[in-house]
Amino acid sequence: MNWISNYIRPRVNSIFSRREVPENLWSKCDECGTMLFHRELAENLNVCTSCDHHMAITARHRFLALFDGGIFTRVEVPAPTVDPLHFRDQKKYPDRMKAAQKSTGEKEAMLVAEGEIGRTPIVAACQDFSFMAGSMGMYVGNAIIAAATRAVEMKRPLILFSAAGGARMQEGILSLMQMPRTTVAVEMLKEANLPYIVVLTHPTTGGVTASYAMLGDVHIAEPNALICFAGPRVIEQTIREKLPEGFQRAEYLLDHGMLDRVTPRGKMRDELITITRMLLGLDPVVVADLPAPEPHVPHDDVTPE
Repeated sequence: MNWISNYIRPRVNSIFSRREVPENLWSKCDECGTMLFHRELAENLNVCTSCDHHMAITARHRFLALFDGGIFTRVEVPAPTVDPLHFRDQKKYPDRMKAAQKSTGEKEAMLVAEGEIGRTPIVAACQDFSFMAGSMGMYVGNAIIAAATRAVEMKRPLILFSAAGGARMQEGILSLMQMPRTTVAVEMLKEANLPYIVVLTHPTTGGVTASYAMLGDVHIAEPNALICFAGPRVIEQTIREKLPEGFQRAEYLLDHGMLDRVTPRGKMRDELITITRMLLGLDPVVVADLPAPEPHVPHDDVTPE
């Protein structure tokens, strides 16, 4: 028995060898490159703790942070025709849908829910950019109509979070038809004298910007969000001129009158509560008046000391 090769070498290797670390425990900030622990990042609502860069967040996680106690009820959305154009590029459209549903755990690119924020009942709709770039198809059109209809029925304001790369090419002209459909839905809210608040997140582009995303009574954006119809590169190539610094970013649009607010994600909920109650003519929310936490009830198998 060779004690050097059989004992010492494995012992040294075990000490200095690199331990396997699950990849999903750390995320890298796209802006500053800082490695962020997943729990710390989630607690900060997917905002970099080093440079305040706002990363993508799913619709479900946004609602958990928005509604009181993270409690909300999903509003059902009518399902449209599947693959109406029988579109196929490198993959069949139904195959792309199944892949997006599997990776995100969501049915489609928009989630509609109702609940309370600061004890103020609302209806909310949120696009999920991780689902086929949040593209606007027939389902998204149906979702906005369902959200507006529910808001009118319940006499509640509608808050919409936009995040999209534009219309969904796999549905062609049918996706573009959602622009006038959603415009009519917004008009329903205005006729019912109900507030419609839009929160524009990164990125909000294309036909989404040209329709429901810019028809709100109040427009709020997250910091450094790209908000445009055609992207900066397309415009530069078209006009053959250098665009100003920060062109089409939230702060630039705020300075030029297209937005009412640029609000960090961590302060968004309080901002929405204040604006919603102001538009409804309600008194400011009293923090001490919010519901108390549920009392802890010990399990039967635990004997109290």
